[in-house]
Parts: sequence; C-alpha cells; structure tokens
Amino acid sequence: MYLLTAATDFEMQAFAEAGGNTKNTLQLVTGIGPVETTLSLSCLLHEQLNQVDAVLNFGVAGAYPDNGTDLQAGQLDICLAEHEILGDLGICLQDGFERFTSADLRVEDSFILDQSLRSVAGRALDCAGIVYKSGTFITVNCASGTRKRGQLLAREFQGLCENMEGAAVARVCNHFALPCLEVRCISNIVEDRDTKKWQLKQACTRAGQAAATIVNNLVEQEKR
Repeated sequence: MYLLTAATDFEMQAFAEAGGNTKNTLQLVTGIGPVETTLSLSCLLHEQLNQVDAVLNFGVAGAYPDNGTDLQAGQLDICLAEHEILGDLGICLQDGFERFTSADLRVEDSFILDQSLRSVAGRALDCAGIVYKSGTFITVNCASGTRKRGQLLAREFQGLCENMEGAAVARVCNHFALPCLEVRCISNIVEDRDTKKWQLKQACTRAGQAAATIVNNLVEQEKR
C-alpha cells in the first residue's frame, strides 16, 4: 500500500478532489516543517510499517531563480525530486553558510530518492500530458524570505526548489528501508517576500493532481 504525505490539509484535500485513490492508500498530514514531519511519519510507520510499501510526499515549493545551472523552475511547474538536502543544517555565517565537515560530527543531510519510483512517476505524468522537471530539492527549517538567501542556498546545492518537509520524509524512509518519491508544484519564486505574487491555491491544486495521477497509476499497475 502507498502512503501519501503532505504538510497541510489543503494539499491533501487537493489530492482527494483530483480523484486520488483514497481507498487503497494511506494518507498522513504531517504538519509543517522537518520536526513535525519526522515525528508524525515515524509514529505512523512504527505502528503500520507492515502496511506500507512506499511513500509519496507531495505539496508546494518555492523555486530558486538563479541556481547556477541551466535547469530552472517557474510558477506552477511540476517538479520531481532526485535528491533532497537539509539546506540549513550547518553553520550560519554573516555572508554565507558552511556545512558540517568534521569527521567527529556524524551528519546525515543528503538523500537520494528512489529512481525506480521516479521513473514510473515520470511515465505516468507523461501519459497524462503533465510536463515536469526533476532535480535537487532543498529542505529548510525557515523558508527563505529574501532573494539573497535563496541564491545562497541555490548556488551552494544547485537546488531546483525549496520546501520544508522533503528531506525529513526521505530520512525517515531511509531509516525504515522504504522507497520514497517526492512531487511538488511551484507556488512562488524565492525572492524578496511578496505574497501577492504567490499562486498558492493553484499550486496546491496542481500538486494534488500530479500526486493523484502518479498514485492512481501505481495502484492500477499493482492490480494487473
């Protein structure tokens, strides 16, 4: 059985409204941020691990406008995660950021997501005519509210977009030896904060549609 995770009720509701399979899947609203996500997902898996075959995390994200690569995402683009990074785990300096590098500090801050699931998801989106991009996602505890901070993180990790839960889901899935997939829709560009430019409702709807497309395809494949 597939477990669907989203940070908010709005995102999970969008999955159901898009016709996502709610009878043959489990759904978990994790709460916002890495701590709430880790706690709620770990508790569920501790009790129901034998029912879960894989985890799909979905929701909205902010796109980095300048990440030093040719791959850029715009508003309402669908994105699949190849790699998740805990972007603000380290040392915050006046004009920069340093990751922990000491051999004495054991830190897990980088996670590769399941390639097989991502390939299946990509084919499902292609068949539905949903264009998507894939790349590195950055998870933060504190969402970037300035273009300068966004550029700092984007260039450090060549990040496609920013969120607040993905790396936590990936870390928990690694611990429980579960494959993990992440799909997000861009609600805003990471710049000097101006919520009037955001398309949060539309992004929730598109994220729910993408998740429903992927999950329904996975469930149908299992039935064959």
